[in-house]
Amino acid sequence: MLNQAEAWRWIFHKILNGEFSLSKEFVFELHALAAQEEALEWGCFRKGQVTISGTQYLPPKASTLDSFWVEVIEQVNRTQNILERAIMLFLYMSRYQFFYDVNKRTARFMMNALLLSNGYPVINVPAKRSVEFNSKMIKFYESGHSEEMLNFMISCYDPIMLEIMAE
Repeated sequence: MLNQAEAWRWIFHKILNGEFSLSKEFVFELHALAAQEEALEWGCFRKGQVTISGTQYLPPKASTLDSFWVEVIEQVNRTQNILERAIMLFLYMSRYQFFYDVNKRTARFMMNALLLSNGYPVINVPAKRSVEFNSKMIKFYESGHSEEMLNFMISCYDPIMLEIMAE
């Protein structure tokens, strides 16, 4: 988590200049900042296999990550509701483990950047709900079924913003 402040500054700069995108190049730049000196490699998709602690789920092979990225972006773009779109981006980036490390953090940055770039506040998972978050993420990794995690993440969102978005 050493590079969070720098990553946030970069995200804010990109959003303010209208340069946020769901491109692979954008996520590579973000990961290069967020994972520098923390991951085996940063700023590129992993070249080897990874595992996720606490689950039997095995993320896709490195050779398939480009096609999985395209699939994620297509799925996200088909989702009409911006809050759900941002959460789905987070969930699938996390599940497919595009990088050797700093996957959830990068996915969370992308989720929140998507919200901010559309004029909405970020989603924060309260510390008191971190055990629940981790438990539900393990279930999501194993099943690929997003409904429980989607509902959990929405429950972490500002209730006033949920009312505004429903109008």
